[in-house]
Amino acid sequence: MDREVMNSADAVLGAQPKRRKENRGIRAKVVAQRQERSSRWLRVPLACLTLVLAGCVGNAGTVGTAAAGSAQATKAQQQPLKERQRIAAEMFRDRCKKAGVFIHRTVEGVEGVFLMKLRPKGVNYGNQYELSDPYGADLMGGDGYILSFLKGYFQATTKQGPNRPPDAPADPIGYAYVEAVDLEDGVRYRYTGTVKATRKMKADAPNVQLELRRNPNFDLNIYDYVLERTPSRAPRPRYGVTYDDISTREERDYWIAGSSLKVIDLQTDEVIAERIGYMVDWAQGITVGERSPWLLAADNACPEFAPRHGATSQMFQTIRFVNKTLKSKGD
Repeated sequence: MDREVMNSADAVLGAQPKRRKENRGIRAKVVAQRQERSSRWLRVPLACLTLVLAGCVGNAGTVGTAAAGSAQATKAQQQPLKERQRIAAEMFRDRCKKAGVFIHRTVEGVEGVFLMKLRPKGVNYGNQYELSDPYGADLMGGDGYILSFLKGYFQATTKQGPNRPPDAPADPIGYAYVEAVDLEDGVRYRYTGTVKATRKMKADAPNVQLELRRNPNFDLNIYDYVLERTPSRAPRPRYGVTYDDISTREERDYWIAGSSLKVIDLQTDEVIAERIGYMVDWAQGITVGERSPWLLAADNACPEFAPRHGATSQMFQTIRFVNKTLKSKGD
């Protein structure tokens, strides 16, 4: 039995069925742009920034939801920013003591997994009380979450830069298939994916004409990674993946989000791996300059996503964790 325990609390403190290859790059660019806009408030002149942090300019990031409730401010919202930050730091430090990656057992030769819970479409950038698991979110829901588990999807939709750092996360591998229950019809489906020619380039386009002159056998096909699903008549996969938002109301009062990600042996009900993580927005929800609180909270996480721009490393985090426990067949 292998056991890996990683706890980084101390270090942290201080598709649609046809997914185009360029969509993956666009999504990463959008995240980077949001992070850039989110950090603009840091460059506001000091006098203005003081007003912002004092709560005199705009809404200090308080997002109204059904859970948050009413016009009456919470106790945390009535406190000065420095006091909220002090309390948040103490709470975050305490939560990080139990955070980490815990792998109790690894399994070789896994062909497919069962997604016990799918992620909804959309990304929670700043809803304070929505229990959408912003720490564990891959910044892609719906079909994108399913696609991220399939073998070849990452490689087909991601172009690695020439200056990739040596400590960059390993490329996720994925599985031959995944299964999940569609909540709309209650049917368990098997999802697979492959790269297919889905359309053709315009032969009279100037750049295509140039390529054809260089190479008469130039391939005019445009390829997409295509998601396919069929009702599953096979036994349910033995290993399941699920997630939970474990945040309490008190933690959300101070912009702390908690997450649990588990790999479960569905035959024995044994949790064979779990990741518990927390992140905090030190600015306590300020939204000045289009700032996205949960995106920037990813910079203050345990276990951490990356030393800088943590949100960009959130993508494909789930499959990377699952790959550590369930080794894909043939890899």
